[in-house]
Amino acid sequence: MGSVEHLDLENGELLMKKEDREKNLVVGRTAQNLSASLVRKKSDPNLVSKVRFQMVRGFLANIQEVVLGTKLCLLFPAIPLAILAEYYKFGRPWIFALSLLGLTPLAERVSFLTEQIAYYTGPTVGGLLNATCGNATELIIALFALYQRKIHVVKYSLFGSILSNLLLVLGSSLFCGGLANLKKEQRFDKKQSDVNMLLLLLGLLCLLLPLLFRYAVEPDLLAAGSILHLSRASSIMMLLAYFAYLFFQLKTHRQLFETSEEDDESDDGLISEENAVIGFWSAFVWLAGMTLIIALLSEYVVGTIEAASDSWGISVSFISVILLPIVGNAAEHAGSIIFALKNKLDITMGVALGSASQISMFVVPLCVIVAWIMGVHMDLDFNLLETGSLGFSIILTAFTLQDGTSHYMKGIVLCLCYTVIGACFFVHQIVLDQNVASGVLAA
Repeated sequence: MGSVEHLDLENGELLMKKEDREKNLVVGRTAQNLSASLVRKKSDPNLVSKVRFQMVRGFLANIQEVVLGTKLCLLFPAIPLAILAEYYKFGRPWIFALSLLGLTPLAERVSFLTEQIAYYTGPTVGGLLNATCGNATELIIALFALYQRKIHVVKYSLFGSILSNLLLVLGSSLFCGGLANLKKEQRFDKKQSDVNMLLLLLGLLCLLLPLLFRYAVEPDLLAAGSILHLSRASSIMMLLAYFAYLFFQLKTHRQLFETSEEDDESDDGLISEENAVIGFWSAFVWLAGMTLIIALLSEYVVGTIEAASDSWGISVSFISVILLPIVGNAAEHAGSIIFALKNKLDITMGVALGSASQISMFVVPLCVIVAWIMGVHMDLDFNLLETGSLGFSIILTAFTLQDGTSHYMKGIVLCLCYTVIGACFFVHQIVLDQNVASGVLAA
């Protein structure tokens, strides 16, 4: 169970050559994996070596690596507390808050487990697995919101995730990295960022078309379901573009996305292993179990978000756009900033832009297709305020990265842009509530 023996699936050899193992390590570990590794900590094998029974020793070793192998392990108690709060019918805002805290370490552990599986499956399957599970938390929350017919929560949370990666994560990383490297010229490879920006612009076009179609056609002439059909067709095109991007990333041009780890081994706090630390089936079982726990906590989050909104006096839109994305990817975001401090902007770009592209071109259209299967009418019309904010954010980010250099002023602009948009959504619901109240009084 805890064996670190490698199996080459193509030629049947039991052990992989050292150079093949290193190649799989580089390709299997994307920028997101490297970023999350900064919150991991090395385990001490001597702690479980004195246990007599091999099965018990292997089980304890897995717990040590999976549960205690992260600096965020202090947040794991929030998971049973959230379950107990739901069972004993505590205040729903408490359930919401505890569930959010519990999701934070789980998101980082999913990244760790997919990396472990990639050691055994090879770079291609590992890359596909990472592409699917890279934003598992956002995807599962969106699916549960779809199941409960809360389409507005789905749209707000996904829109907020893209916005958070483009403005908050990238902006704070460029700001902190610029201040820490005032006497150095910060440069990054524009080729990778250009591909991601192309995908984001394509995703923006697919979001704009239903909105423009709604305003361009007279309401009397607008056929029933036409926007929905257009959204479903656009979602299929977005998924095709994303799969083409995966082929581009994993096969034909993977050298553009490989992260060099030559200097990372000496970095403080970065855990870089040449071998898997748990077995394949152990990683698979742990991944399945943690996915189920994420699903349970996501159900709690979606079911209590309105109660938390009423109790805290904060709109559902603000919680979905601002709070959910920040908490869901806190470990990855912190790693992005740390790599920027170390003047490794290629990894920072891979984290921020890669996550934004994955949500825009994979998670959003997938939700539309899943809603179609479930009989839920979800389209790509994210309304004028959301689509306009996202469009200007993508354009601003593209201009920020156009010359392949960075300094702290670019980070300040992106962070201020995120703050203004957040303030807009905070005030927007208040205005709506006042209009509803005045209409009721007038009636």
